[in-house]
Amino acid sequence: MRAIQLNSYGIENLKLAEVPMPSFGENEVLVKTTAASLQYLDLILTENTAGFNIPLPFIPVSEGVGVVESVGKNVSRWKKGDSVIIPFIPRWEAGKTTHFHNALRTGMQTSGTLAEFTVQPENTLVRTPTNLTHEEAAALPVAGLTAWTSLVTQANIKAGQTILIQGSGGVSLFALQIAKIFGLKVIATTGSKEKEQKLKDIGADEVINYKAFPEWSSEVKRLNNGVGVDVTLDVAGTETINQSILSVREHGYVGLIGFMSGGQLSFNIVPLIMNYIRLQGYSVGNAQELNDLVNAVEKNNLKPVIDSIFPIEHTQEGFYRLKSGKAFGKIVIKF
Repeated sequence: MRAIQLNSYGIENLKLAEVPMPSFGENEVLVKTTAASLQYLDLILTENTAGFNIPLPFIPVSEGVGVVESVGKNVSRWKKGDSVIIPFIPRWEAGKTTHFHNALRTGMQTSGTLAEFTVQPENTLVRTPTNLTHEEAAALPVAGLTAWTSLVTQANIKAGQTILIQGSGGVSLFALQIAKIFGLKVIATTGSKEKEQKLKDIGADEVINYKAFPEWSSEVKRLNNGVGVDVTLDVAGTETINQSILSVREHGYVGLIGFMSGGQLSFNIVPLIMNYIRLQGYSVGNAQELNDLVNAVEKNNLKPVIDSIFPIEHTQEGFYRLKSGKAFGKIVIKF
């Protein structure tokens, strides 16, 4: 089968290669990949900038969808031709994560989605939404699910609350869209004048350019009647955590979901303690929660924001687009 293989670190080393077809067991499903979606994690793994040291050679990328090609003899939930979402944490069916679940992640401890075929467990595959193309659905298993579980499961968002969305990456744009279908006011940040109107076009009530307001927590409060927001998702880590903490109100929720500016955090704990703020690290979710997201996407006709689509032969271009920081929404690789 064809796959994008990384033999040494660096985007320039992502090469289309012929590799052996995977074998599958009695309770497993062989999935033919149709589309994969890039995220920041894929970039840092490919360039090895965060010290994960993924053993090479390796097939990268964590998000994807496909069509069932064949099933093991004990599989009853799926049949050839079914459209399915490839899970990021393939052992996590429901409930809280455990060491057993967490030890295996697609595109990290196991081969990623930039391959014509992958093998998946029967019980954690989830159907694709009927209202989405495969290119759109490819953004759900990591970016969409991280936003969904952070807001719905962890922050327990409610209509009438206010959320601060940071930037225009895949998770942040999903969070904006999910917040709107739940009836929240959305304040968004961006460093791009061009992206300000795009954020408003998909539902942001207010937009702050963080280059014009480096201490943007004050502007957040000005736009929210002098008080902090109920929820924010911090996507950058080192450079944003202090402003995230200062942006939320008493008993506010700060979801720690990214480390685009670094993973080392240094902050003043006084406002954290005095305002009873909750910091919560979270990464994606389980198959049951992904199924809930699929149902919500269908019922509300939510359409993931897609920046661009590249054929598998132009995977390097997709990664360079991701690295540029110019993308608005998800970058998809199509088979």
